[in-house]
Order: sequence, then structure tokens, then C-alpha cells
Amino acid sequence: MADPNKNKKSKDRWPLRVFLIAVALSAVMSFCSSAVLEDSGLWIPILVLVIFILLGIVFDMIGVAVTAADPKPFHSMAAHGEKGGREAIRLLNMSNRVSSLCNDVVGDICGIVSGSTAAVIVVELQQSFNLRSILVSIGVTALISGLTIGGKAACKPIAINDSTKVVYRVARIMNALHLFR
Repeated sequence: MADPNKNKKSKDRWPLRVFLIAVALSAVMSFCSSAVLEDSGLWIPILVLVIFILLGIVFDMIGVAVTAADPKPFHSMAAHGEKGGREAIRLLNMSNRVSSLCNDVVGDICGIVSGSTAAVIVVELQQSFNLRSILVSIGVTALISGLTIGGKAACKPIAINDSTKVVYRVARIMNALHLFR
């Protein structure tokens, strides 16, 4: 017989686990970003910024899709041995954790790293154009916020209306990478 306390213990440890995942991911992403940004000029930080904004948008879309998707098609896929079917079911069974990980952990880390990358871009712009105006910082920050929030808003309808497709694509990638096995 299954231990009824096992599920409760697992739920009790989730905040600690997500904290540790967040710390580790943040450290890795910050380290990689810092290593790439050091003495890199203007274009590399802009590329890094775009990558982190896109990562934040994509993971937000995944987090929303996992909470909106219907599991029925995935049960059928898994029963027929279709690649990604089992992974999709696992994603949906853990939708609260997947959503938390995608939206909160990855999304927030991408936002934080985007902010530190913005600081590098502001300094580079100020040095390149010999400016000391706060308007450069305000403009860069506003643009990054607009791109991030606008991108997430544009992708939310896709995540909700095409949740099955989004979850299936993620599940296929996970299957190909042998994750969740």
C-alpha cells in the first residue's frame, strides 16, 4: 500500500527544491552572462539581452500552456507509443511545479539577468556617445520592459489556445533529450 505521507513530504520539500534550483540556475546563468559580457562592446550584450528576453517569453508560454492543456490527447498518444506522449502526461501531472519552474524561476532569472545586461548596455552607450544622462538608462529599461511584457502578452493566447501543440513540442524535445525517463 502506498504511503499517504509520501506525497505530503514531497509537497513540503518543493519550496526548498525550487529555491535550490533557482540559486543554481541563477548562478549558472549569471556566470555565463558575465563571462560573455566582459569587455564585449555593445553588440554582444544586446545579443545576450535578446536571448534572455526570448528565453523568458518562451518559458512563460510553456508554463501557461502546461496549466491550460487537456491531458486526454496525451493519454491517447502515450497509449499508442507516440514519442513525447509519456513526457507530456508527466508535465501535465506536475503542472503546478512545471508552471512555477518555467514562469517563476526561469522567467524571474531571465528578468534579473536582463536587468544586469541592461546596465552593461547603458554604460557602453554612455561611454560610446559620451553621455551622462539618466535618460539613456530610463530608455533602455523601458524598452526591455516593453519587449519582455509585450512578448509575454503576445504569446499568452498561443499558450492558452494552442496549449496541446506547445506541450507536445516541449514533450518531444524532452523525449529527444531523454529527460523525464
